[in-house]
Amino acid sequence: MTISATDFRMPVLGADMQAGTLVAWRKGAGDAVRRGEIIAEVDTEKGVIDVEAFHDGVLDEIVVPVGQKVPVGTVIARFRRDAGAEAAAEGVAARPAARPAQEPRTPVAGERPRAAAPAPDRLQRMRQTIAAAMARSKREIPHYYLATTIDLHRATAWLADVNAARPIETRLLPGVLLLKATALALRAVPELNAVWDQERVVLRDTVHVGVAISLRGGGLVILALHDTATRSLDDLMDGVRDLTARARAGRMKSSELADSTITVTSLGDRGVESVYGVIYPPQVAIVGFGTVLQRPWVVDGDVRPRPVVTVTLAADHRVSDGHRGGLFLEEVGRLLQEPEKLR
Repeated sequence: MTISATDFRMPVLGADMQAGTLVAWRKGAGDAVRRGEIIAEVDTEKGVIDVEAFHDGVLDEIVVPVGQKVPVGTVIARFRRDAGAEAAAEGVAARPAARPAQEPRTPVAGERPRAAAPAPDRLQRMRQTIAAAMARSKREIPHYYLATTIDLHRATAWLADVNAARPIETRLLPGVLLLKATALALRAVPELNAVWDQERVVLRDTVHVGVAISLRGGGLVILALHDTATRSLDDLMDGVRDLTARARAGRMKSSELADSTITVTSLGDRGVESVYGVIYPPQVAIVGFGTVLQRPWVVDGDVRPRPVVTVTLAADHRVSDGHRGGLFLEEVGRLLQEPEKLR
């Protein structure tokens, strides 16, 4: 029988995170664990984060106790992986990975109750973290910026037809079309779906679009919408609603904070016509969408009113150039002319 021990280290839960505090262990020594199951809660500048297991196995040893603050990369637990461990993990497959957000939970010894919204001094820590990440981005990343305006006549008409037969709670919002088009457009320019690591670009095979979510008490988080390119529009719509609700309730997961391969941001609901983002390290691009406006548009030689949106791209010049960025924006526009294919 092959037995392997694996160190579980304090994960990076956001750009420029330096350390985290163990708030609770959701598993104990000797417990079987499934990949993706919540094993601990860590307090960071963004709030209390649910930390997931990276693989099946048995939690062999807890190294860092509840209440201790440790730097990123510190070994906080050790796992054992062997045939028996994986069989034990299979036995807990039916157990929920995390309790539903609405279910009350009694804090364990040394654990602070989770607040429904960040306290003001947490808010200050979050702003400091955002400031550090954005300052690092502008200091280290040579940004270039592009913008284009896209006719959304076909997209909005198709969306209206789809939503007409649906109850309000299952209708699609225009933003989900923009997310799917962004993810699919990366097939044409895959170098934008990447991270900059150790002075080199590392391309990602899977598209995890990071959605920028503003919090009610102030601040901002970017959470990964996993496998964006392969999911249906309905599934993406459910995913966006879920991410937004949990982010604002302080129920975020570690993988959602760490997995984004490109970010989409929008201030369209605030009437902003165009937004030029700052790249979120270690990503190499961020896409911005403004509000949808009625504008005069030339169609077959005639001027007609059309719903249009301004799309921007901020990209890392170490990884791509304006020509490639232009191809990406062109592909986003092309995809939005055939919305029925985005399903």
